[in-house]
Amino acid sequence: MRFGLQPTKHYMKQKFSFLTLTAGLLICGCHSSNNQPENNVTVSPEAGTTYKSGDAVAVKAHYSPGTKPDSIVYLVDSARIGSTKDSSGVTLKTDTLHLGPRIITAKVYNNGKSQDGTTNIVLLPAKAPVNYTFKVINTFPHDTSCFTEGLVYQDGFLYESGGGYLKPPQGQEVTNRSSLRKVELNTGKVVQKVMLDSAVFGEGISIVGDKILQLTYHEKIGYVYDKTTFKQLSTFQDPFAVEGWGMCFDGTKLYMDDSTNRLWFLDKNTYKVIGFVDVYDDKGPVNSINELEYIDGKIYANVWQTNNIIVIDPKNGAVIEKIDLTSLYPEDKRAPGTDVLNGIAYDGAGKRIFITGKKWPHLYQVEFNPAPPAPAN
Repeated sequence: MRFGLQPTKHYMKQKFSFLTLTAGLLICGCHSSNNQPENNVTVSPEAGTTYKSGDAVAVKAHYSPGTKPDSIVYLVDSARIGSTKDSSGVTLKTDTLHLGPRIITAKVYNNGKSQDGTTNIVLLPAKAPVNYTFKVINTFPHDTSCFTEGLVYQDGFLYESGGGYLKPPQGQEVTNRSSLRKVELNTGKVVQKVMLDSAVFGEGISIVGDKILQLTYHEKIGYVYDKTTFKQLSTFQDPFAVEGWGMCFDGTKLYMDDSTNRLWFLDKNTYKVIGFVDVYDDKGPVNSINELEYIDGKIYANVWQTNNIIVIDPKNGAVIEKIDLTSLYPEDKRAPGTDVLNGIAYDGAGKRIFITGKKWPHLYQVEFNPAPPAPAN
């Protein structure tokens, strides 16, 4: 995340996985042709077909004309959705499915044996995001030394995670050291601060009860602090995510992202993964989701290296709103050393939303409103 795009690592990882999978399929295919009957089962719709959430999808198995199946069982992502005794097929209801690729399997049973056919569909949100505009209500000072990675408002104070390496991994840039801090809203004064190890890059934070949780970028570890003293109480491992980026809390479970379009769900007590959704708009996956905030049942997220905030339905990962903040602090007017928009905090009692960026001199209280409709041609 932070100092330039790094597509090569992820591309090579995906490329290696694809080549490994291809080789495995070739080996399996050769083995099967010598020892098992040829599998003639295919499934429609065509692989990769795109549907909108809520669409009814006609699913049908196709097999050799001489085959008389005892039954055909249909599954989506290993969950049974129906069965038939002929080629009539079934209808897949998509309104309760998570977005993204869904694997469909047909198991054709005949004389005690089965042959499988598979296909896949890509499920997108039913609607395009609603565009919102913003209005600045108030402006507060912000510490320009803080490379903001996480931001939370509670009990009259901002809690902020700043990223940076003094002893970075090979190939990473040397920056200011990471920290966790408590900040006065009106003055921007840091009233409490703890520094992280110089080789650790601090990321997103959340407050759960009397504890503060902080992610790290590459280090695959999270820190747990006492909210009052900032004393480190424990750590937790993060072996599942690509990287540690943003975090927020809905009062029941934690959400975190990892540079992709995935939102992980974590148990609030053990910090272990309990589920996930993938984030899509009507065009496809929305990657590089960054700092997060939970507001009135929705997740607000910065999209790294853009001036956009997206609003996500955490039940299915659909992007339901989008706010363009390009004019909040225009790039051609930014002070030297400032970086991208990043940092969303919410005052639930006062219904106030705060926005800032990495090393920005200001923190803004904003109001979001639906954008007026575009003029007709």
